[in-house]
Amino acid sequence: MVNITQAKRPGAAQQRRSAFTLIEVLVVLVIVMGLASIVTVNVVRHQSESRVKTAQLQISQFEQALQSYHLDHGRYPTQAQGLAALVERPTTSPVPDRYPEGGYLARNRLPLDPWGNEYIYLAPGREGEPFEILSYGSDGEPGGTGHAAVISSSDL
Repeated sequence: MVNITQAKRPGAAQQRRSAFTLIEVLVVLVIVMGLASIVTVNVVRHQSESRVKTAQLQISQFEQALQSYHLDHGRYPTQAQGLAALVERPTTSPVPDRYPEGGYLARNRLPLDPWGNEYIYLAPGREGEPFEILSYGSDGEPGGTGHAAVISSSDL
């Protein structure tokens, strides 16, 4: 016996099977959202870690530039001259006699730390070293823990 509805609409049964139900779509969305949240957490964690590593690398570059400055002039820049002495000839005493054209940093400008703050230059350092370079980390404040901890040239 032939079903009249099937005779009128060939392939109607196949059309019903190929469509997704609302529950199936919701299950897929929940799975995709779960995977996206896992990926996002991992990316943010690695981004924070890479900012700390970048700050450490930049501080090391400052240290190398300061060593070159010391070799050329027999002293490190004063607290008042700061890290700016690495990119432009200081105008405050003691003014170096032989300042190289282009300064001591490759791009002839002072980079900000990875969080957009200026690095802090102390001369002498907090523990009596000739100088210390600091980044206050993600919160830009002294102290802190984790990614907000102070990054110091004395600790590298």
